Amino acid sequence: MQFARLGPVDQEIPVAIDHDGQVYDLRPITTDVSGAFLASDPVGRVRHARDAGDLRLVEDAEGLRRGAPVARPGKVVCIGLNYRDHAAETGAEIPTEPIVFMKDPMTVIGPDDEVLIPRGSTKTDWEIELAVVIGTTARYCESEDDAATHIAGYAIANDVSEREFQLERGGTWDKGKSCETFNPLGPWLVTPESLADAGLDPTALRLRLTVNGEVRQDGTTADMIFRPAEVVRYLSQFMVLYPGDVISTGTPAGVALAGNAPYLQPGDVVELTAEGLGSQRQTVGAA
Repeated sequence: MQFARLGPVDQEIPVAIDHDGQVYDLRPITTDVSGAFLASDPVGRVRHARDAGDLRLVEDAEGLRRGAPVARPGKVVCIGLNYRDHAAETGAEIPTEPIVFMKDPMTVIGPDDEVLIPRGSTKTDWEIELAVVIGTTARYCESEDDAATHIAGYAIANDVSEREFQLERGGTWDKGKSCETFNPLGPWLVTPESLADAGLDPTALRLRLTVNGEVRQDGTTADMIFRPAEVVRYLSQFMVLYPGDVISTGTPAGVALAGNAPYLQPGDVVELTAEGLGSQRQTVGAA
């Protein structure tokens, strides 16, 4: 099962998409795809309501804007340099522990919304990432298996980054990561069971990003240094992870920072795809 939010900005309706592609309006059972909903056995609730005939189909779903699949998360936690090839292209050593930074949750936008280059920016970059969404509160997870039970699902994230702000303006990564529109998310939240039913594993998903039709990133989560469940386990030792929180787990090689491609400019089109998780398409504008 997949969860999504469709409609104009701030007017999105929560929906579920079943294996046949039918889209169900979830408003009879929840006001949004929120942390509270994700913590309340969402798949079971949807199936029960569907089988009882309490959910209607959204007939015009394909014509509606796709919002971020999770209502405003409490926090967005990011992992840096979590792919061996990305660490190599930036000249960094392989981390021995996850590198953690935070991103302003207000940066989260829909997967096809416009990305704005900040004023004064010359180094706005792209990063396709596997995002993990937390479903139940996680504290001091004892193992990866324990951590995995707290995962509601997976989505695509574009961890848009301004490299000068991030690396040359005081050394605070958050500053280059938290600009307006810098976190397109979605289009769907795909449950672990749905991913498994499709024969896919979050530790072996192909990730691909193009700019103006030219391939910039083409990698796999198999190249991760710290697997998604291990990232959740690790973070839970330092902070409480709450339902609806988003974790971006790092990006493969191919970013502009490596020097092999120009940074983003207004008018550029960025497209992202990930196995089993759908696709995004953003046009770049100017703030």
